[in-house]
Amino acid sequence: MSGRMQISKSEKSKALFAVGVVSILWGTTWLASKIGVEYIPPLQLSGLRHFIGGGLYVIYFTFFRKMLPQKHQLWQIFWMSILMFVISNAFSVLSVKYMPSGIGSVVGAIMPIWVVLFTGLVFNKVKFKRKTIVGIAMGFAGVVITFFDFIEHIMYTDFSLGILYGVIASIAWALSTLFTAKQAKDMDPYFSLGWQMFVSGTLLSIFSLITGNFVPLSEVPAKAWLSIGYLVLIGSVIAFGAYIYALKRLPTALVAVHSYINPIVAIILGNILMQEKLTAFIVAGTMITLWGVYLVNNSFKGTKA
Repeated sequence: MSGRMQISKSEKSKALFAVGVVSILWGTTWLASKIGVEYIPPLQLSGLRHFIGGGLYVIYFTFFRKMLPQKHQLWQIFWMSILMFVISNAFSVLSVKYMPSGIGSVVGAIMPIWVVLFTGLVFNKVKFKRKTIVGIAMGFAGVVITFFDFIEHIMYTDFSLGILYGVIASIAWALSTLFTAKQAKDMDPYFSLGWQMFVSGTLLSIFSLITGNFVPLSEVPAKAWLSIGYLVLIGSVIAFGAYIYALKRLPTALVAVHSYINPIVAIILGNILMQEKLTAFIVAGTMITLWGVYLVNNSFKGTKA
């Protein structure tokens, strides 16, 4: 657990509990986003979520901790907000506009594979073992199998847009993970997170207004506000807070367990609450994808340069 503080058993138990919280709660946010985009445009939904959620962090740090970004931190905050929230999170929300939330979560689950690919092929800091290659192949093959029941939708509807947006989101999240680990060590992670969300929320809201792709706030229905409130409180405040708490106290590979559980939660909830299709192909594809991600993560741990 190099680079992390030595923690007591009590702290470790709390950190493990935080991983459990993230594993469940982030899985539920896919459904909340799916509900929200039925009433307001995806980018407006994402913008409102981050503007409010980030605003809560900003208010806390500004008025209670007397902290404001320093000049040298402004650029980091800006590009991290673009990569992690404007592109990654907003495109995730866009993806579920065109496909089921459970399927969207499976596409998002391949993010660790992109991390390994970029680390090995672009940054040349990891050697690919046979297990790594098998895991990568399984991860992508599993996603393809998951889509088997939707072939007609992919060919004749905007379903393919959902896939494209989901892939872009997972790639952006992978890149932001790599760059954040390298560049953001000099900032309080909660402080940085809050400003990133606030900046991205502002940018997305302005973009929605300029493009005319928005619903006036006075006309946003109650179900949409409930979705936004859930995403703010559960997704942005509680789950993100728990994620950072765990990441500071546990090995990254252990915290990454949430990647395997989030899609399962999303698929089950999507089927129960939104009657999203749940077939043998979806179950098999999801399991193959998650097993591939596990193999990649496992081999990656042992092949760091």
